[in-house]
Amino acid sequence: MRFAELLDAVEELVDIVRHRLFERRLNPLAGEVQKARQEFNAGLCRPSPPEAILRDILS
Repeated sequence: MRFAELLDAVEELVDIVRHRLFERRLNPLAGEVQKARQEFNAGLCRPSPPEAILRDILS
């Protein structure tokens, strides 16, 4: 295997690993979004302006 071919293979492997790490971080977030939508649709929460949300977080 030539050096250029080896370098291409390593770059491809890095891309694959980067993509898989991104998916691992995205999957839990997608689950949280789905749960939040279900709670909203069930009437368990209500929309609030960003200022109110930040005030609650910071207090």
